[in-house]
Amino acid sequence: MRVASSTFVVVTPVFEDAEASTRLFQELSSSFGKQVHVVAVDDGSVRQPVDLEKMNEFGIDGTVIRLRRNVGHQRAIAIGLSYVADHMDSAYVVVMDSDGEDLPASIPELLTALDDPEVDLVVAERKARVETLRFKAFYAVYKRLFTLLTGRRISFGNFMALKPAATRRLAAMQELWTHVASCVLASRLRVVTCALDRGPRYAGKSKMNFVGLALHGFRGVMVFAEDVLVRVGIASALMGVLTIVGGIASIVLKVSGYATPGWFSVALGILLLVFLQTGSLALTSLMLTGVSKSGAPIGNAYDQFIDRIDSTGTPTA
Repeated sequence: MRVASSTFVVVTPVFEDAEASTRLFQELSSSFGKQVHVVAVDDGSVRQPVDLEKMNEFGIDGTVIRLRRNVGHQRAIAIGLSYVADHMDSAYVVVMDSDGEDLPASIPELLTALDDPEVDLVVAERKARVETLRFKAFYAVYKRLFTLLTGRRISFGNFMALKPAATRRLAAMQELWTHVASCVLASRLRVVTCALDRGPRYAGKSKMNFVGLALHGFRGVMVFAEDVLVRVGIASALMGVLTIVGGIASIVLKVSGYATPGWFSVALGILLLVFLQTGSLALTSLMLTGVSKSGAPIGNAYDQFIDRIDSTGTPTA
């Protein structure tokens, strides 16, 4: 098992959740000691910033990247991975949330799967969730909609383990700044899944509301904007062909005298509206394709978000 003899890096985003992150540091310290180096990305916290002294207290080596402002969960992970790729480029990396839902006890299982030379990245696929029925229903619908729009299957989140080359590859991809899981799918890396349980939160409640959750899901689809455009374009073209056929059929019925008074104008008007709407949908999809590819920093621009970096111990080389 790799974790028994090697040092690895944990990248975790934290936003106004000092209590939960402190509990995570404690569990990582008790389970792995000096074998783990924590890179905590403090996502612009004001009320509850990450406490570096707690890392010292637990005897854990760590780095706290304090951001100038809140950039969101996915971008915080992107900054953490970019930092590791630049400063700890030979380290094995585990990406996990700091709220306790990603269990530290599951890390050895993820890292062990990386021992296979044919594997670049291991993702956690949940076999048991501590979630509300509303969330489970939304997630089930989202997965099917994601597959329909992109042609790909998504069944994992941010909990994953990466080899050094995989970390460098993801850090070089602009898609990482939009949606981490979709970036993994787009990376063409050799990915395997590992079925793991999801734990309960250490403290407090999730800051992700339904609107934020829906936006997060849409961003996952945006990574494959070109694929979605093609599929929407095909659907729009088929719908356009059907409306033209329907229009011709309406004209034939009108000329043949089979149409009742007023029916022809109503039918033709509805078909024209459908045709215009499908054209507008295709145009909107084309515009969104450009937008989705223009919102991410390029190269080493991640450091523009960093206010300061606090460290304890020696970073993994």
